Amino acid sequence: MCLCECDHCICVSHTGKENTVLRAKVRAHKVSVIPNAVDAYNFTPDPSKRDPNVITIVIVSRLVYRKGVDLMAAVIADMCPRYPKLRFIIAGDGPKMWLLQEVRERKGFQHCVTLLGSLKHSQVRDTLVKGDIFLNTSLTEAYCMAIVEAASCGLKVVSTKVGGIPEVLPENMIYLTEPNINSIVKGIELAMDDLKKGHILCPYECNRMIRKMYNWMDIARRTEIVYNKILLNKNKPLGQQLRSYLTSGVWPFLLVISLMYLLLQLAERIYKRKHIDIAKDLKL
Repeated sequence: MCLCECDHCICVSHTGKENTVLRAKVRAHKVSVIPNAVDAYNFTPDPSKRDPNVITIVIVSRLVYRKGVDLMAAVIADMCPRYPKLRFIIAGDGPKMWLLQEVRERKGFQHCVTLLGSLKHSQVRDTLVKGDIFLNTSLTEAYCMAIVEAASCGLKVVSTKVGGIPEVLPENMIYLTEPNINSIVKGIELAMDDLKKGHILCPYECNRMIRKMYNWMDIARRTEIVYNKILLNKNKPLGQQLRSYLTSGVWPFLLVISLMYLLLQLAERIYKRKHIDIAKDLKL
């Protein structure tokens, strides 16, 4: 109901645009794809913070079902006994925290699994630079800022191939897996092998690539183009608006809109538009 009268929609991935067009019945020409921006200068690599004696996997995520915490716990339970030099650092909180705590305590993984709890965004970079690999086990995702921030810090990224994630990073910066335990474990093992063989991109080169792909100036410019375009649109008459709402299939909503229109007309008679102060144009 909200989207059928929108002048324009911005989605962060082409998968998000496809869902919006097909499920919300928004016309394709009214949807643009503009990804999120990342300040790569705040997420710079620091290889000196890594422990050279172990392989550290960092996870930064809300601990909810949608983020694949069940898969996360199963992967930890599978890999920690087989790889003594593997370490997990998990930052985040949520209703699924108990599952990770249970695996950690029951399996005796206190030495290899560190639960940091909730972090401020300003603390995320200091956690990321301690890792060699970043793991994302999401079940659904439109874009995933976390993997971009991790790549900006020079980490190898292992992520489930869901939603818009395959669009986010180039192939040489990410290992895509299916959202199941075996596939995720294989992705991590492949990343670990590449680390041991030295088949990795320079962390600082990764940062430069992210800086070019997702910088704020470029994203702001593209967003401004959309806003300037819709500023040229004219207000639709009530009849045309009501016809647009018919596509939502919720007939009572038309009565609500009609009532609001009548209330606005009444307000216009009581409080004349000419007596209302107009906000100044800051560009002048």
